Amino acid sequence: MALIEQGRICIKKFGRDAGDKAVITKVLEGNFVEVMTHTRPKPRKANIRHLEFLPEKIDPSDTAAINAALEIKAEKPAPKHTAAKR
Repeated sequence: MALIEQGRICIKKFGRDAGDKAVITKVLEGNFVEVMTHTRPKPRKANIRHLEFLPEKIDPSDTAAINAALEIKAEKPAPKHTAAKR
């Protein structure tokens, strides 16, 4: 089982989002990967030594699967404000 691969679910051990589940979106050179977490859903660079890998794996291109794995609820679009007519 390859631990460092796209779609692998892991837990961040260090940093601002320590303790959060993360999904590996891209494997970079050296000891780095791009991850998305619930706290910071934009892909961020992370050192693999700062991750604890779980046996779960999902499809990294499936947004619904990522949201379900990270427990992100779909937000309703904000209502459009209309200017008051005079």
